[in-house]
Amino acid sequence: MAQPESLADLLGGRRAALDATVPPVVFVAGWLAGGRSIWVGAGAAIVAALVVAGWRLRQGDKPRAVLVGLLGVCVAALIALRTGRAEDFFLVQIVTNAASALAWAVSIVVRWPLLGVIVGAVLGQRTRWRRDPALLRAYSLGSWVWVAQYLVRLAVFVPLWAAHAVVALGIARGVLTWPLVAACLAVSWWVIRRSLPTGHPGLRHPRSAVDAHADGLG
Repeated sequence: MAQPESLADLLGGRRAALDATVPPVVFVAGWLAGGRSIWVGAGAAIVAALVVAGWRLRQGDKPRAVLVGLLGVCVAALIALRTGRAEDFFLVQIVTNAASALAWAVSIVVRWPLLGVIVGAVLGQRTRWRRDPALLRAYSLGSWVWVAQYLVRLAVFVPLWAAHAVVALGIARGVLTWPLVAACLAVSWWVIRRSLPTGHPGLRHPRSAVDAHADGLG
């Protein structure tokens, strides 16, 4: 198998994952500094999100992706202000992780693993990767790693949210964002490489079932 760039190189999630930790951490810091004022924490988080959004736009990130991140912080702040519970700032994160775990699991069951969909789109392959039985299987196995990532977050976030542990939620959000994403990228990349048969040309070169069978890779 050829040795292309890693999933981290292809998906470029490092900067987005790092940026995602800033507003929640600033929310907790503002909440504490303001005498446990949700208004201070929410305002600080939104300002931090605006700064991050401006920086990402200057780095050439797509405006849609930047606005989605900014909107998420604003919604989280509004929820916390509405309920009067600081821990509810993290409800959006809990809900999105639950939805993501379900979506990734369903995508594997219906044989449209989201890891393949995302990487295929990045590489401009559309759906050609699905005609390669080896790639389809590898992407399916790799996608289970992403399901596990979201379940790990839920296993940590939900008990902390139920216990009203705001500071611990902020710490967990930081620890389980970039470090967990980095681990997920590395492990899923390892799973894909181990799953592809010897001699497979790699992610950039999907093969049809007929070609794979002819070369003894099917």
